[in-house]
Amino acid sequence: MNAGIPMIVTFIVYILGVMVIGLLAWRATKNFDDFILGGRRLGSLVTALSAGASDMSGWLLMGLPGAIFVYGISKSWIAIGLIIGAYINWLLVAGRLRVHTEVNNNALTIPDYFTQRFEDKSNVLKVLSAFIILLFFTIYCASGIVAGAQLFESTFQIDYSIALWLGAAATILYTAIGGFLAVSWIDTIQATLMIFALILTPIFVILNLGGIHVSLERIVLENPDNINMMKNVSCIAVISSLGWGLGYFGQPHILARFMAADSHRVMRNARRISMTWMILCLVGAIAVGFFGIAYFANNSSQATEVQANNEVIFIALAKLLFNPWLAGILLSAILAAIMSTLSCQLLVCASAITEDFYKPFFRPRASQKELVWIGRAMVILISLIAIFIAYDPNSRVLSLVSYAWAGFGAAFGPVILLSVLWRNVTRNGVIAGMLVGAGTVLVWINYAWFNLYEIIPGFLFATITIILVSLLEKPSESMLTRFKQAEEELSSADE
Repeated sequence: MNAGIPMIVTFIVYILGVMVIGLLAWRATKNFDDFILGGRRLGSLVTALSAGASDMSGWLLMGLPGAIFVYGISKSWIAIGLIIGAYINWLLVAGRLRVHTEVNNNALTIPDYFTQRFEDKSNVLKVLSAFIILLFFTIYCASGIVAGAQLFESTFQIDYSIALWLGAAATILYTAIGGFLAVSWIDTIQATLMIFALILTPIFVILNLGGIHVSLERIVLENPDNINMMKNVSCIAVISSLGWGLGYFGQPHILARFMAADSHRVMRNARRISMTWMILCLVGAIAVGFFGIAYFANNSSQATEVQANNEVIFIALAKLLFNPWLAGILLSAILAAIMSTLSCQLLVCASAITEDFYKPFFRPRASQKELVWIGRAMVILISLIAIFIAYDPNSRVLSLVSYAWAGFGAAFGPVILLSVLWRNVTRNGVIAGMLVGAGTVLVWINYAWFNLYEIIPGFLFATITIILVSLLEKPSESMLTRFKQAEEELSSADE
């Protein structure tokens, strides 16, 4: 299972390709608006695929197949929760957020949107939300770097500490160079590569085993509970898995795609494209882990690497089943998944520091060119911090993603939802809700009460807090006027 010249060449060509796209995006980046939102000119296809690619990360090709391989089909509850949550997010939030951010002084970042939407002249909302972004996204970025390190370590048989830097280098460079346009264009290509890999790999596994019926029989023979959706799963565990869907409403790297769309009118087609892509990818990822059970049961001598780390099952199958050139392309799909999410997260972090800290507090009159270069410097700084966190070789992608996903879902999810659906949300309600949501996650994760995923109590308590505090006061007339303006614009598009 050593990497050959074909795999090395494939990886190098792929990385050089994304760097070329990064340089093209550099030429198209004229100001800070371009750098962090691409000038708000993404069409439906790029909006859909870049949102999907930035969402799934290395978890799709590593964390999820690995969990299915170990625990069977019961771990697919997470995928069901994600599909439901993503669809509702596209339906209720995508178009509305695009309009509301434009109506509220053309807000370019989530902290800026909160500040403008709720008329927070004190900048408390901006600082608080930017701090939450930096806290949880640094952890989230670390999960991508861990996944990249595992990919390079397993594929090229190199030391983890070296693999760490190799896995992160290309993403850091093209993100810093090309900004949002590079990230979005490359995400579209990466989304195509990911779906290709996740459809092709399980098909080849099934063919190698002699067909789907033979494969299923071997899986059942290995353990009948592998096909049981409730295998060692309590009602609390099912609710926790479905609760992952709540996270979509608060993920800044996904919300940024909605904000960058050409207009809210592209969202209907984007939703259809994105959901089709997402369902196919999730089904493929589950199939990789599921039919991988049968493959390694039949080929136990080849299972050493997977037994040591179940999250490398896709990597192992690609190297075992395919021609080295094709295997290199398939393994590039993991790199694509990692790069697509990591790049977007780095960009959101850099935007938060530059737009929400540097510009308002240090350089209010900074030029567009200066802001772009500060943004690039922040991409590198956040990357270095994330690499430091990822230095533990025992880090697991799924656990890191779980923690950050819950933090954003609970802190931002209720605020985003209510801000575009309810006119009476107030500044103090939002501040209280954010603190309660983030605080609940930080406390709950340390005590794991009822073994319930922390995003659920965090989201619930934050929502209740926002509503109760907002009912104690009234929004200003100007806030109500802008909300009405946004609603009228949305209504006119539906006529």
